[in-house]
Amino acid sequence: MKSNQLPDTEYAPFYAGYVHVLDDVNMIEELEICLHDFIKFVQNIPMDKFDYRYAEGKWTIKDIIQHLIDTERVFSYRAMRISRNDKTPLPGFEENDYVDNTNANERNLQGLLTELAVVRQSTLALFKSFSEEQLTRMGVASSSPVSVRAIGFIIIGHQKHHQKIFQERYL
Repeated sequence: MKSNQLPDTEYAPFYAGYVHVLDDVNMIEELEICLHDFIKFVQNIPMDKFDYRYAEGKWTIKDIIQHLIDTERVFSYRAMRISRNDKTPLPGFEENDYVDNTNANERNLQGLLTELAVVRQSTLALFKSFSEEQLTRMGVASSSPVSVRAIGFIIIGHQKHHQKIFQERYL
């Protein structure tokens, strides 16, 4: 499925910015491609920028990479539960609490990127296992309806959103 074929009714309005910037991408292909693009992009960032905060209280680049890892884990878990026809509403999570309780800034960059790649490989394996029926299943996460396939596109858009922030505010 292509991102421009995803109905707006399959995700909360909050995620529209992540989905609408994807143009016309195939979910599985883009999950693979955008990871490699992101890693290459991050590896070209000057080392002195990884602990930089563009304003008081803002996250560092390392914090954001850890945030991407944590968020992808949460979203993949949601996709798995919904794909299995679990009708239990899934709660939201407080991203700032997650970032405040990691040690991202004490980690080395390669360790963070390796973990991101491993999480993405797990996400890819999960999404490749879904049938067309499972991809279209709807559930509730963060008090809003969402489909399994929308979650895949949201993961991609979320990563691209943060890469754009790196370019605009950190470099």
